[in-house]
Amino acid sequence: MNTDKMKLAALAMTFAFALAACDKPNSAEKAGREVDRAAEKAGDKLDEASKKLSEQTAKTGEAIEDAAITTKVKTAILAEPGLKVLKINVDTVGGVVTLTGTVDSQANSDKAKQVVGAVSGVKQVENRLIVMPPK
Repeated sequence: MNTDKMKLAALAMTFAFALAACDKPNSAEKAGREVDRAAEKAGDKLDEASKKLSEQTAKTGEAIEDAAITTKVKTAILAEPGLKVLKINVDTVGGVVTLTGTVDSQANSDKAKQVVGAVSGVKQVENRLIVMPPK
């Protein structure tokens, strides 16, 4: 429910309380206080909901950005001669790319780290590749 609709609902509740209290002596003042408390609570709930929505939106945006970085990194690895045949896994969290898997030489491990570090959006590279020379 958007904020405007919630405000209208709170306003409608306010009028309903006021109308209910009109025919009772001294109850208009009491109803006014109740309406003020209800409006304050509704405002607090709206603020809380808005904050949660903003947090979720930020998390979703970060996940989408990480997925895009992972795709770009995998593409860069596949485009690099000597790396495309290796079993390199890529995981991205918050722009930090972690490489796992096996490579056939330290030179290819270093090359993978260098290629990944040059990809747009990569903040840091965690190179956890294991060197396993061919048998």
